[in-house]
Amino acid sequence: MQGVFAFACGAILLYRLTVLPPWEWFIVAMVAVFLICYALRAALPGCILVCILGLVLGVSWTAWHAGNRLSQQLPSSMEGERLTVSGYLCDIPSVGGFRSVRFSLCVTHWHTPSSGNKNAPNLPRRIRLSWYGTALTDLPGHRMTMEVVLKRPHGTLNGAGFRYEDWLFRQGYRATGTVKAASLNESVPCGIHCTYRKSHAELVLWVQRAFGEARQFPLISSLMVGYRGYLTDTHWDVLKATGTIHLVAISGLHLGLIALGAGFFCRRVLLLIPGRWVSEGRIRVLSFVLVVVSCLVYGLAAGFTVPTQRALVMVTVAGWSLLVAQEQTPWSAWVLALVSVLLLDPFAPLDQGFWLSFVAVSVLIWVFSGRFRQVSWIKGLLIAQLAIFAGLWPVLEGLGQGQPLAGAAANLLAIPWVSFVVMPVVILSGLLVAVFPAAMNVAIPLLDLVLGGLWDALVWVASWPVPEFRLPVPLLAASAVMVLLMVWVPWIRLQLACAGILGVTLVSMWDESGQVNPYVETPEVRIWDVGQGLSVLVRHQRDVLLYDTGPEVPGLFSSVESTVLPELRRLGVKRIDTLVISHGDNDHAGGMEMLVEGVEVGSIVSGEPGVVRERLGHAEAGVTLCKQGMSAKVGRLTTGYWRYKSGIEGNDASCVLSIRDHEFGHEWILPGDITVRSEQAYINDRRRYGDLAIPGKRLVVAPHHGSKTSSSQAWVEDLRPDYVVYSAGYRHRFGHPHKDVVARYREVGATPLNTACSGMITVSAGVNAMIIREIRDSAPFWIKAPGLARDQCKIP
Repeated sequence: MQGVFAFACGAILLYRLTVLPPWEWFIVAMVAVFLICYALRAALPGCILVCILGLVLGVSWTAWHAGNRLSQQLPSSMEGERLTVSGYLCDIPSVGGFRSVRFSLCVTHWHTPSSGNKNAPNLPRRIRLSWYGTALTDLPGHRMTMEVVLKRPHGTLNGAGFRYEDWLFRQGYRATGTVKAASLNESVPCGIHCTYRKSHAELVLWVQRAFGEARQFPLISSLMVGYRGYLTDTHWDVLKATGTIHLVAISGLHLGLIALGAGFFCRRVLLLIPGRWVSEGRIRVLSFVLVVVSCLVYGLAAGFTVPTQRALVMVTVAGWSLLVAQEQTPWSAWVLALVSVLLLDPFAPLDQGFWLSFVAVSVLIWVFSGRFRQVSWIKGLLIAQLAIFAGLWPVLEGLGQGQPLAGAAANLLAIPWVSFVVMPVVILSGLLVAVFPAAMNVAIPLLDLVLGGLWDALVWVASWPVPEFRLPVPLLAASAVMVLLMVWVPWIRLQLACAGILGVTLVSMWDESGQVNPYVETPEVRIWDVGQGLSVLVRHQRDVLLYDTGPEVPGLFSSVESTVLPELRRLGVKRIDTLVISHGDNDHAGGMEMLVEGVEVGSIVSGEPGVVRERLGHAEAGVTLCKQGMSAKVGRLTTGYWRYKSGIEGNDASCVLSIRDHEFGHEWILPGDITVRSEQAYINDRRRYGDLAIPGKRLVVAPHHGSKTSSSQAWVEDLRPDYVVYSAGYRHRFGHPHKDVVARYREVGATPLNTACSGMITVSAGVNAMIIREIRDSAPFWIKAPGLARDQCKIP
C-alpha cells in the first residue's frame, strides 16, 4: 500500500513543476531507479524501495499524459486565420454575452492543406468556440463543418484569482476562437462519445419540455441531468454565500445517495428469495453490481462530468472494498480510490473538487473510524458537519476561496434535506414522468414544494450579516486540528483545553489583524495582468495605493472580481489608502463599485471625478480632482499628480501619476490613456522645473496600452525609460502595442515588457537597479509550454 500511495504522490507532484522534462528523462529515471533499487535491495528496507519506484512511476504516468496533451498545438501561423474544421458538439451549448452561443467542438477533421501530411503538427482535437450574433436555435445540428478563427490557449496570469489558461488545459481545450459560419455535416463520424453527447443533449431538452414550467426548474435541471446552464447570477450568489455550490454539482453526495438507495432496494428484494436459491455471498455481489450500475446510469444521465466520474470511482472502490476486503482499514480504500482516480484521470489534481473530495472523505474517516464509542445519527450529523467545515477551511483558503461562516448552518440544514427528501423526489419524479407523462401535473408542484423550501432557507441564510474571516492558512490548519481533536476524543478535559487554545488564538489573531496592512520592507509596484486594461498596486511599509481597477464587462466579467480582490486578499491588504482612477473608461475604471464594497478605501483621486461619482452611485462621494502640484506619500515613496488642462474629457483627462523613490533615485510613471498632445504638455511642465533627469532607473507604463496615438517621439526621447510596460490584451482586436511605438522605445534602449506575455509584473527598488519579476517565469509547465510564451508578445 505504501508504493500505491507513493504513486499517487508522484502523479500529484508533477503539477508543481515549472518545466515538463522530456519523456526520455523519465525513461532514464525509471531504469536508473530500478537498477538502484535492485542493487540496494539488501541494504534498504523494501518499503523504501517500493516507495521510490512508485513515486517515479506516478510522475512518469502523469508526465506522459501531460506531454500528449501539450503536443496538440495550434501553429502560430494559423492564429488569426480563417480555418475550416469538422466535428461534433462535445457539450451542451449555452448562451454567452454579446448575443453569443458558447460550446465545445470535438474536431474530427482539419480542412487544411497540411492536414493530410504525416509530418504536420498535431492539431488540437478539442476547441472552445463562441458564435456571436446568433442564438441556440441557429446551430445547424450536432455534427457540423465550421469556418473559425482561432488562437492558442491564453488567459490572464496573476498570483491569485481565476486562471482561464489552467481551466482550458484541465478541460483539454488546446485552442479557442470564434465561429464565422457553420453548416450541418452528417458525414462526420459519430462514435460512442459523439452518440452519448447527442443523447445527453436530447435528455436535457426532454427535461426542459417536461419540467420547464416549474418555478425551481434551474435546480431541477441541475439535480436531475446535471445541466446548470439555467442557473442565474442570483442562484450562484446565494450558493456561493452559503457554501452550497456542491449541492448542484453531481458528485460524491449524489452518487452516494444513489448507491445507498440502490443497495437498500436490491438487498431487500433479494432477501425475499429463499436462501437455498441465492447465497449470502451472491446477494452481496448482486447488490454491489446493482449499486455500480445505478450510479453509472445516473452519472451518464447527469452528463458524466469530471466530478461525477470521480465520485463513481470512489463509490465503486468503496463498494468493492466492503465486498472483498472487509478486514482492511478504511484508509486502504481511500488510497485505492485516490490511485484509481489518478489512473483514469491524470489531470484530476488540477481540479479544486479533487482536493475537497478527498480531504472531506479523509476527515470523515479520521473522525469516525477510530471513535471510542458510537453516536446517534443526529449527533453524528453534527460532528460530521463540524469536522468537514473545519477540515476544509484551510484547503479552501489555500485554493484562494473563503469559507463562508454561514455555510456551516446552511449545510447542516441543506445536506439532510437534499439527501432524504430532495434527491428521492427528483429521481422518482424523473422516472415517473418518463413512464407516465401526465404525472408531471403532480411532480412539478411536489418538486417546487421541496426545492422551494430549500431555496427559501438558503436565501434567508445568505442574508445573514456574518463577518468574513480571512486568516493565514497555517493558523487555519492548526485550528482544524484542534477542532478534529475535540470531536474525535470524548475526553471533556481535552475538549475544553482545545477549545480554550483555539478561542484565544483566533481572538488574538483577529485583534492583531484589524484593518492594518502587512508591513512591506522594500518599495514594490505590481502591474497586474488584466488583459486590455490597467491596474497597478503600489506598496511600501503599511501604505497602499491602487492605480486603476482594470476592465469590466457588466454581467460577464470584472477584473476586480477575478484579479484585484483575490490579489488583495492574498497579499493581506485590508485597506487601500489612495485609489487613483485615471479616467472613466471602462478598461481603467471597471468594477470600482465592487472594489469599494469589498475593501476599505481611503481617498479617491481621478481625472474625471464626476464620472467616478456617478458610477459609485452618489453625487456626494468624496472624489478629488487630480491636478498638477498634488503630492502624497506611500511609505518613503513620493507620488506626484498631473492632469492636462481643465475642460478636457476622455483619454486626455487621465491622471498621470509619477512615483519617486528618493533613496535609490528610481521613478515609475503611470500615464493612463493620454495622447500626444497631453504628453507634450507633461514633458514641457517637467522640463520647466528641470525634473526630467533622475539618478536611478525609470519605468514607464506605455500610454494607452501602446496605441499609435500615444508615446510620441518627444515623450520617448525626453523620458528615455529603462523599462516600458505594455498593458495589452493577447491578440486583442486593437493590435496593441503598435509597431511604431515599439520601435521608438527600442531606439532609446528601453527593455520591453508586456503583461500579455509576462503576466503580472512585480518591480522592486534596489541599489542602482529595478528588480523585475515576471510571474510567467514561475508559472506551471502547461503555461510555459514551448512556443506559448515569448513569441506571443510580438516584441523582439
